[in-house]
Amino acid sequence: MSAAERPPNIVVIFADDLGFGDIRCYGPTGADTPHLDALAAEGFRSTDFFVPANVCSPSRASLLTGRYPMRCGMPVARHESDPKYNHYGLTSEEITIPELLKPAGYRSLMVGKWHLGMEVEGSHPIDAGFDEYLGIPSNYAKSRGPNYNTLYRGKQVEQLKVPCEELTKRYTDEVVSFIKRQKESPFFIYVSHHIVHSPLLPSKDFVGTSKKGKYGDFINELDHSTGRIMQAIRDAGLDDNTLVVFTSDNGPTTAGSTGGLNGGKYCTMEGGHRVPAIFRWPGKIAPNQVSDVTLASMDLLPLFCELARVKKPSDRKIDGHNILPILQGKETATPHKFLYYYNGTNLQAVREGNWKLHLPRTAKDQPFWSKKPLKGRGFVTLKERRLFDIDNDVSEKHNVADRYPEVVARLQKQAETIRVELGDVHTTGTDQRKINLADPQER
Repeated sequence: MSAAERPPNIVVIFADDLGFGDIRCYGPTGADTPHLDALAAEGFRSTDFFVPANVCSPSRASLLTGRYPMRCGMPVARHESDPKYNHYGLTSEEITIPELLKPAGYRSLMVGKWHLGMEVEGSHPIDAGFDEYLGIPSNYAKSRGPNYNTLYRGKQVEQLKVPCEELTKRYTDEVVSFIKRQKESPFFIYVSHHIVHSPLLPSKDFVGTSKKGKYGDFINELDHSTGRIMQAIRDAGLDDNTLVVFTSDNGPTTAGSTGGLNGGKYCTMEGGHRVPAIFRWPGKIAPNQVSDVTLASMDLLPLFCELARVKKPSDRKIDGHNILPILQGKETATPHKFLYYYNGTNLQAVREGNWKLHLPRTAKDQPFWSKKPLKGRGFVTLKERRLFDIDNDVSEKHNVADRYPEVVARLQKQAETIRVELGDVHTTGTDQRKINLADPQER
């Protein structure tokens, strides 16, 4: 394949539980992140980037398929040690980014946390289209079952009882090696970090390097890993033909910063669904762009299909859109007329532009991670609808439902329409993949 014919390499760096305000280029209180700041300065930084889930598994499924978690059958987080989840994973019937890129000559590597049912038949990263994989099944925690600290290469065990402190370097080494040996042909790399999810166990080289404790140390290690990946791209002579995307799976836990947004992980306030997002591609995406155009993680799949000159699936609904014209400054209108905020299987909010309507809910409606009140984690129960103008009230503190009844009525109607399509706690949608899980909202 000649250089002129070759589509761009694509690298997605996906942080875990990193908040909107956790890195310096998103605010002065963020951790010191020179490599990520450089990435932003050299490209496009989004200030309104939506992920359609506020926990790990559904966010990952949505990124890889370009579809809402309810549509692709993965709306709740897996818990590997519970037999209930033995058959709950990303179905092979879903079509993923690496599967779509393969006909265009791409070789794909994934490193890191899978959390989509590695031990479920047909749900391994290799089954989902990745040519190579190095990582662990889920979160690094004893509660995640006997293989929580087992490192796999493909479907084979690479190492038992791997220390958490070694993982980021191992993953970064693997990415650097892959870039070196794959530089003559197009590649897709998905770096699915454990950082900054608990446990906060940065490697020894980063302990004490931050003024923000081990959480900040972990972010420093994330930044350093990003710097090494970028250097490998430059060393391979691929800088001008590589799109790098950096983002996070959901908002932060109480250790992190939402940068002034309300909520965080586990809830449908903006702090749970709005995350950092940076796009860098020298010569194709202009530097120093800061944009408030609403984008979504589901947009990556159609964007990558456009760049690889392959067709996105036509036999199913893809919720994402090709955002290349926006990244290149040619368009300034969001392709998302509406956004839907699900908490597990419960539709809790609908957004249209600056308007966001929170819907009534009960504790019983909530997924297991949200049934009890957590400080700063949104509404466990809500008897009346609440409307927020998030352009002027991004912290979602001032309910204006009484002042704009026509907006409430319009968004309520849209909520009812999407419930028919995607479902809800007590409703099965017409375009909702069956959830292979009894009582999904319960542990």
